[in-house]
Amino acid sequence: MSVERIDFVRQLLASQGMDALLFFGLPNIRYLGNFTGTDGAFLVTPQSTIFLTDSRYQSQAASQVFADQIICYKNKYSGIVDLLTERKITTVGFDAEALTVAAYEELRGQVPEGISWVPLNEELKSLRATKCTAELESLRAAASLNQQAFEQILPMIRPGVSERKIALALEFALKDLGGEANAFDFIVASGERGALPHGIASEKLLAAGELVTIDFGTRVAGYHSDETVTLALGEVDGKLRQIFAIVLKAHDLALEAITPGLPICDLDAVARDYITAQGFGEFFGHGLGHGVGLEIHEYPAVSMRTEAPLCEGMVITIEPGIYLPGIGGVRIEDTVVVTAGGYSALTSIPKTFRQLAVG
Repeated sequence: MSVERIDFVRQLLASQGMDALLFFGLPNIRYLGNFTGTDGAFLVTPQSTIFLTDSRYQSQAASQVFADQIICYKNKYSGIVDLLTERKITTVGFDAEALTVAAYEELRGQVPEGISWVPLNEELKSLRATKCTAELESLRAAASLNQQAFEQILPMIRPGVSERKIALALEFALKDLGGEANAFDFIVASGERGALPHGIASEKLLAAGELVTIDFGTRVAGYHSDETVTLALGEVDGKLRQIFAIVLKAHDLALEAITPGLPICDLDAVARDYITAQGFGEFFGHGLGHGVGLEIHEYPAVSMRTEAPLCEGMVITIEPGIYLPGIGGVRIEDTVVVTAGGYSALTSIPKTFRQLAVG
């Protein structure tokens, strides 16, 4: 699979008329060369692959990295410039999203005249868009940890417990089960705070009669899980039951619509149009979902602005929501892989309405 990934880059080199492509983004470097450290660069030419890093990672790179050559530099930018000069590279592309303007200016200032820099963005988006069997195994493993950890902490979701304690319990359970790290800052938003799509867990205490939205995930072998559950703490009022039913239906309709070749914006529209038809369109402000892999948010964005088609092997989230200021909110999220016949769910926590006892 590593060979196929490098071949993708070399085809891009040929189509863009470049001598080399230099990667700075760690997810791309891991994808291409298997490096799991925190600093380095990865150069692909038509003939070879070269990984560059500093002395901290010299031994790690020697045992871990897939590359024809490994170079240990004292100064990152000087090391890159020396390599480009030595290889007589005159046109080099780079992953523009991974390089700050300041770093780009510093690097370009050290490069001799005659070397052209080509920023790439859209051209690289499809590099990690579809997942191979090994990637899907890691994604399934991460999603399985979600389910196990959630079942462990479910009994503590009750009135009087703070959102923060629930988030901490989830974090501990996931790591105890083998998760590498939190996929993101966990969202635990109860009551009126449920109207905050990114309501990071606070010191607020849960109360009876509220909905609580829990959005969490972990990482296994570098790959992320992402899942959102909304629960009722005892009886909740009719408006909250109404929006839960609408969001669940929108979620299910979107899942049923997944098929390779469908424009991604049309998938977003399936859920968005349903929520709008029920009178709550203005309260669903974010996209339907996003890609998941070595990054928690990666290509493709599942939104009304993405015209590219769904492809078999893409891993995406489906997470419609309704957020009513001063009242509360609902989001329901699953992570799925697009298959030839539709989709296969990676996450597995039930998403039907669940009312927890508060007595």
